[in-house]
Amino acid sequence: MPTPPIPPILTVIAIFFLSLTPASQSPDTCSQAKIRDPQSLRRDQITVVMNGFSEERIPLLQSLATAYSLSTLVSSVLVLWGNPSTPPRVLHQLARNLSSSSDGSITLLPQPSSSLNLRFLPRPNHIKTEAVLICDDDVEVHLQTLEFAFRIWSSNQDRIVGLFARSHDFDLNRKEWVYTVQPDRFSIMLTKFMLLKSEYLYHYTCGGGKKMTSMRRLVDSVRNCEDILMNIVVSEVAKVGPVLVGARRVRDYGDARNDEGGEGYGGGGLSGRKGEHRMRRGWCITEFHRVLGRMPLRYSYGKVVDSVGEQALCNKRGKLVYCDHSFLDN
Repeated sequence: MPTPPIPPILTVIAIFFLSLTPASQSPDTCSQAKIRDPQSLRRDQITVVMNGFSEERIPLLQSLATAYSLSTLVSSVLVLWGNPSTPPRVLHQLARNLSSSSDGSITLLPQPSSSLNLRFLPRPNHIKTEAVLICDDDVEVHLQTLEFAFRIWSSNQDRIVGLFARSHDFDLNRKEWVYTVQPDRFSIMLTKFMLLKSEYLYHYTCGGGKKMTSMRRLVDSVRNCEDILMNIVVSEVAKVGPVLVGARRVRDYGDARNDEGGEGYGGGGLSGRKGEHRMRRGWCITEFHRVLGRMPLRYSYGKVVDSVGEQALCNKRGKLVYCDHSFLDN
C-alpha cells in the first residue's frame, strides 16, 4: 500500500525544527556532492527567494508570494523567514495560508538566525532553476516586468539584472569609499529585486577562502551590506557591472518616502534605521576594499527598456499628448 503524502503544513513544521541547526555551519552546505549539475537546472523558469522578517508585513508577504507563484515563469517560491523570535504559532498559520493560496509551489523556510548571509545559501534541495530572483517582502513588481527582466537576464547570464540601482564612489577629502546614487552610472543592484545565476549562491556562501569568510562576518556584524557583497562576487567573475531594466510598474512599500499613514511597512525591516543606513553601507564598501586589496565593483550605464516610445508631443483633440498616443473611438 503506498505511503500517503505528507501534508504541506507538516512539512513546513518539520523544516522549522530541523533548521535549528544553522545551515550555514553545516558541512553539507558547501559539499560539491550537494551542488546540482548546472545541466540539470531548468533554464525556462525562475526560483523566487523572498526574505521575510517582520510580522507586520505578513499580509503583504502572502500577497506577493502568491502573485509570484501564479506566474508560469516561476518554478517555485521560497519564503525565508529570518526572525527566529517569531512565535511558532505565527509561522504555522503563515505556512497554512501560503499552502492554501498556492498549488504547493510556495515553501516556508524558517531560518536559524537573522543573518542576511542566509539569503544566499545554495539550497540545492529547493533551487532547481538556473535563474534565481532574490527579492524583498515589501516590493510589488508587475509580472510583465518580471518576464522582461528574465528575457534580459537570459542574454546576460553572468551579470546581475535588477530594478533598483545604487553606486559606489570615492570621497577624495575623507579618503574613503561612499555609498550613493548617481544619475549617470551605477554598480550595485539591491536585493529588493535581484535576478542572478544560481551558481553565484555557491560562490557567495562557499567560495573566496578566508577573505570571503571575513567579509561574510562583516555582513553579520552590521546586519547589512549582503547585497553589496553579492555584487562584488558577481563583478569578480563577470568583470562587468550589473544590468538595470525599466519597470512597467513597481511599488516599494518599504520606502521611507511613502506617506500613506498607517500602512506600517516602512520601519519593519532590518535596514529601517535610515539615519545610519547610507553611512554604514559606505563603511562596508571601504572594508570590503580593505579586505580584498582592490575594488571589484564595475560601473554600468543606461537602462534597458521593453519598448521605445515616441518622445514628441502633439496636439490631439485640444490636448498635448505623446504623438504615438491614440484616442479610442467612442
